[in-house]
Amino acid sequence: MKKPGLFISFLLAIAANSFGQQKPAPFKAGDRVVFAGNSITEAGFYESYIWLYYMTHFPNRPITVINGGVGGDVAEQIYRRLEGDLLPKKPTKLVVSFGMNDSKYFEYNDTKNPVTEAKRKEIVQASYKSYLKIQDTLLAHPEIQKIIMSSSPYDETVKQEGSLFKGKAKTMEEIVAFQKKAAKDQHWAYVDLFHPMTVINEKEQEKDSSYTSTGPDRIHPGSAGHLIMAYIFLKDQGLAGNPVARFTIKASKTKAIETENCSISDIQHQAGKFSFSYLAKSLPFPIDTVARVWGNKQVETEALPVIPFMKEFNNEEMKIDGLKGKSYLLKIDGQPITILSSEQLEAGVNLAALHNTPQYQQALQIMDLNSKRKEIEARFRNYYWVQYDFLYDKGLLFDTTQVATDTINANLSKNGWLKAKYEDYEAVRTKAPDLRRQMSTYVDKIYSVNKPVRRQFELIEQ
Repeated sequence: MKKPGLFISFLLAIAANSFGQQKPAPFKAGDRVVFAGNSITEAGFYESYIWLYYMTHFPNRPITVINGGVGGDVAEQIYRRLEGDLLPKKPTKLVVSFGMNDSKYFEYNDTKNPVTEAKRKEIVQASYKSYLKIQDTLLAHPEIQKIIMSSSPYDETVKQEGSLFKGKAKTMEEIVAFQKKAAKDQHWAYVDLFHPMTVINEKEQEKDSSYTSTGPDRIHPGSAGHLIMAYIFLKDQGLAGNPVARFTIKASKTKAIETENCSISDIQHQAGKFSFSYLAKSLPFPIDTVARVWGNKQVETEALPVIPFMKEFNNEEMKIDGLKGKSYLLKIDGQPITILSSEQLEAGVNLAALHNTPQYQQALQIMDLNSKRKEIEARFRNYYWVQYDFLYDKGLLFDTTQVATDTINANLSKNGWLKAKYEDYEAVRTKAPDLRRQMSTYVDKIYSVNKPVRRQFELIEQ
């Protein structure tokens, strides 16, 4: 029997693992969405991409997306952070994700004390008991909509050196199973990243054994992996298929016969020139071309061959039917963009794939502002790491006395993680209001420049 194609397998994986599950609703204006998780969340990329989609696609629906990740966290540590870190952020929606660290690492390579099925059960049960503490705490907050999200996968099957913990993926899958059931039992929304991303890995590895949506350590996704994560989340929200804009113009009648999420006016057809005015209600999603995740060379564009992101979430389709010339120079606001054949124009052109359009450049400005906001937010995550991964066990959580300062200083030279995060800890400890104002300024700027403007299109016969 012929195996189904990648995309069909991908859809089957989503369907098989979400039957009967409640899906997260699209975010509404005013939502404060906190993503709680480990280092994959702390990296800040998939959440940032999700927010960037809302910034560009729903320019008049302001929301706030907040990074609540701390590197190394297991479910127990997320539970500890609820009262002091996550709930004070006043979420209207809280996304809880764990499992990568809960499922352990070097234990799988311990030949003297291997991970047997009994040991696996203990690992999973420990994670579940900690999860129940999270659940009990959140049940006392009916005002918050809860979303359980599985971890992205640990990639055991990629052919690369190092970081191989055989059997870890199976343990993760059992954690995913109880997450799914718990969400269903509580009527909370659920998002599965683990199975769809595993399908992508396995199918792509049939063609290239070195492919992975994670990275060199089999754990942390790069920019491409984070875009895949954002894609799955947005798809689960039911947002696939909503175009940036879509329109069809009948050249012979100088009439727009179809428009979606845009308006077309002032259509002019002269000898050798066709022009019209275009106002979209959304902007294209800008695709970053730089590797952003430390130690991972992936760029976002590497995700596009394995997920239909451009078709489902970034389609700005222009169709011009009935032009008689062979090819046309497209100008937008007087700026030359590209040359298109009449056949291409009739079939449809995705303007979002053209990165030199004025609307795409506008979207890049939003991406840059969002990136600057994210850089400041990362300082807060380092601050909370110091609080919960260093001071907590010493009984000094949020201690502002000289005792806490002296304890940190005494450990800087022998604790590499503490040393790496100390500067950000000090900045947040002493200048948190200023840093928050800077982030708010970036967000305010984003929601002032993210409004689409009317564009003048010209097609000049070549």
